[in-house]
Amino acid sequence: MHLVRFRCGKDICHGIAHDPQLTAARVVVGDIFGDYSITDDILPVEQLLAPIVPTDILCIGLNYQAHAAETGSTPPENPMLFIKSSNTLNNPGGVIPMPRRTHMVDYEAELAVVIGKDCKDVSADDALDYVFGYTAANDVSARDWQKDKKLGGGQFARGKSFDGFCPLGPQICTKDEIENPNALGIRCTLNGEVMQDGNTSDMIFDVPALIESLSGTMTLRQGSVLLTGTPPGVGMARDPQVWLKAGDEVAVEVEGIGRLVNTVR
Repeated sequence: MHLVRFRCGKDICHGIAHDPQLTAARVVVGDIFGDYSITDDILPVEQLLAPIVPTDILCIGLNYQAHAAETGSTPPENPMLFIKSSNTLNNPGGVIPMPRRTHMVDYEAELAVVIGKDCKDVSADDALDYVFGYTAANDVSARDWQKDKKLGGGQFARGKSFDGFCPLGPQICTKDEIENPNALGIRCTLNGEVMQDGNTSDMIFDVPALIESLSGTMTLRQGSVLLTGTPPGVGMARDPQVWLKAGDEVAVEVEGIGRLVNTVR
C-alpha cells in the first residue's frame, strides 16, 4: 500500500493515498506496524506530513560508487554511519530554513528504508523481512559545519542536524510494492534543473547488507528510518559549487515512491 500521514482539521491520520496527487486518503486506524484496519472513510489531505515520525534517523555516508568518486574519497570497507537528530524532520512541501550561521547548504537525494520491527544480528538473507517500506528523503547538509574543524565540525552529525534538514515523503510504499530496492531510479532537481540522476544499483552496500551490518552492532528499532546514501551530483562536488539559497525549490524523486518537494527560506 501507499501510506500517507496527513492533517485533516485538528486530526493527524494515517491513510492510503486515494489519488496520485495525494489530495485525499482512505483512513487507516490502529498500529501501522501491527494491528490496523483500513476504513471506508475518505478524508481530504489538508496538509501532507512526513509519512512517519522516526524512532531514529540513521544515515549512511559515501554509499554510492560514483558519489565516492566525485568527492575523491576511497570507498569505505564498512558502512559509514551517522545520525540526524529528531529536530531535522520536515514535511513534504515544508520549508527548509536557511540557517544564519552557514552559507554552504547542500541537497542529497536518498532512498529511505522504514524498519518494521526490531532487528538485531540479522543476516542479509533475512534483512528485508524486517523492512516495513520505503520513502524518499533529502539529507540536507551544512557542508562547512560537516567538514570544517574550526567550526567544531569534522563531524557529520553537527552539519546534518540543523532544524528541518530531513524532509521525508511524500508517502511510504510498503515493501510488497517495491520488488527490489536496489533497482530504483533516483534524482534531485533544483529549480527544475536535474542535479542528481542515478540508480540505487550503484550502492556500495545494498539495503540487505546495510541492515546486516548495522544490526550487528545495534538494535534497529521499529519505526527507525535508514537513509541509504546519495548518488553523484551534490552541490559540494560541482565546479563551481552549488549551494541552496532562499527561494530555491528542491525535489527528490525515487522511482515507485514519488516526488518530495521542498522550498528554501
